[in-house]
Amino acid sequence: MICASCGAAAREGAAFCGSCGRPIIGYSVGQAISGSTASVPPVTQLAGPAAGVARTGDTGLYAGFWLRFVAAFIDGLLLLIPYGFLFLVLFASAVPMLAALAHTPNPNPFLLLSVFASRFLLFAILSLLGSWLYWSLLESSTWRATLGKKALGLYVTDLTGAQLTFGKASGRFFAGRGISYVPSLGGLYYLIDCIMAGCTEKKQALHDMIAGCLVQRNA
Repeated sequence: MICASCGAAAREGAAFCGSCGRPIIGYSVGQAISGSTASVPPVTQLAGPAAGVARTGDTGLYAGFWLRFVAAFIDGLLLLIPYGFLFLVLFASAVPMLAALAHTPNPNPFLLLSVFASRFLLFAILSLLGSWLYWSLLESSTWRATLGKKALGLYVTDLTGAQLTFGKASGRFFAGRGISYVPSLGGLYYLIDCIMAGCTEKKQALHDMIAGCLVQRNA
């Protein structure tokens, strides 16, 4: 191809002359496009989802009672290790006091009761605090699941399928396991909570409904 402006030889298909920089007469934009369509990826290839991307939104795949039960069982076993250690530490510290009371004539029964009651109360508070942080921090993380749920392919979202905030995850915890710590009321409430997880349309337990959450599962 010859440039009509300066007479220099131009590369075939070039839009501008490499010598004078002026447009090549006879150059066709449509021709250039049609000549390069073979290298353009099909539209369907560009529109498809990237492999490995996690599903978002309400997928319609909900975790029923038994999946959630097994996940909670795994979490309970994992927490049993630090809680058992905490229990031993608290009550090991009471051994010297109990030994002293054993050698005291006519020991005060209220003093003996206070030794155990104060430690049981402290254990209950610390275990509640630990459980709250465990469930709320993990379920509001990018995992969206505790270790037990993660092992079974379950995850917690809000009603739109979005990741929970720490505040929402905390509300979900205290609306469920938190209330179960309340004497007398807790056991009955937790029973109703579990039944609802197996009977409701979206497998929501009572604390899921209160907090506006879903427990979904991978396909």
